[in-house]
Amino acid sequence: MMDSITFLHPEFFWLFLLLPLPILWKFWNTQNKRNTLKISSLEGVKDVTSIMTRINPLLFGIRIIALSALIVALARPQTVETSSSSKKNRGIDIVMAIDVSASMLAKDLKPNRIEALKKVASNFVQDRVNDRIGIVVYAAESYTRTPITSDKNIVQDAIRSIEYNNVLQDGTGIGMGLATSINRLKESTAKSRIIILLTDGVNNSGFLEPDAAAELAKEYGIKVYTIGIGTNGFADFPYAIDQQGNFLFKTMPVEIDEELMKSIAKTTSGKYFRATDNEKLRAIYDEINQLETTEIKEKKYFRYNEKYRPFVLLAGLLFMIEILLKQTLFKSFI
Repeated sequence: MMDSITFLHPEFFWLFLLLPLPILWKFWNTQNKRNTLKISSLEGVKDVTSIMTRINPLLFGIRIIALSALIVALARPQTVETSSSSKKNRGIDIVMAIDVSASMLAKDLKPNRIEALKKVASNFVQDRVNDRIGIVVYAAESYTRTPITSDKNIVQDAIRSIEYNNVLQDGTGIGMGLATSINRLKESTAKSRIIILLTDGVNNSGFLEPDAAAELAKEYGIKVYTIGIGTNGFADFPYAIDQQGNFLFKTMPVEIDEELMKSIAKTTSGKYFRATDNEKLRAIYDEINQLETTEIKEKKYFRYNEKYRPFVLLAGLLFMIEILLKQTLFKSFI
């Protein structure tokens, strides 16, 4: 309980250093006022002891306790109840542009690139509680999976449902994915608008060049973080489907156009990352999460509850008890 009590004027506790002075004065005064009576024998009075004589010093103790209570009251003990309210400014609108070409089934990340990304992206969305997020998927073509929304359940469902299929023509149209993402953000009034563009290959499809799309993003004030996903060297890629509908894999070199990805990021004042394994991919999204923060104004309210009154009442009561005892039971004492 005392842990939650603070003191407005703790400097008054220095007064406790003065309390030994009245104690010493009382001791000295008692010694000097003690009278000496000479009699021939103590035989008749040595066993006569008055209980009032024994408890008389308690009156001075009551006074010391009363003075201590007054010192504590002067220090102004109080408890503080804190409450706060938050107001979010215009937040951040984010579009995650995800490559869903067949190469995203490569097994250099576990269990494969696309499944590793889905897990990390889902955690990223969960952390962005104050922002709106949209999902764009692309291969040779692109489309909006989810428009920017503050409903995180919709975004999470969209991420979970991402998979390679034949809806989009196979290939990697980085410019197409970036352009569709820009369309989702160009009318946004958020204080910050960003695109997280992820790919595992080189631009080989689509009618819009990535550099032109990057210039368009710059014109709209949209920042692009680019991520190249894939190990250095070789990985197992799907190259065919057997009669049972299963993918067949073979080892092939990993090719990512890092110069293009760096150029897009530089043009839009973003940053390029390379994810060579699951841990690095997770660390990249964590870093982006730290780089792009939403400003939140917080107001704190303090309610002070004064606790000095019980100490004042205690001191007053003790002084009254001392005066009452002096005027009644101890009236005959000097």
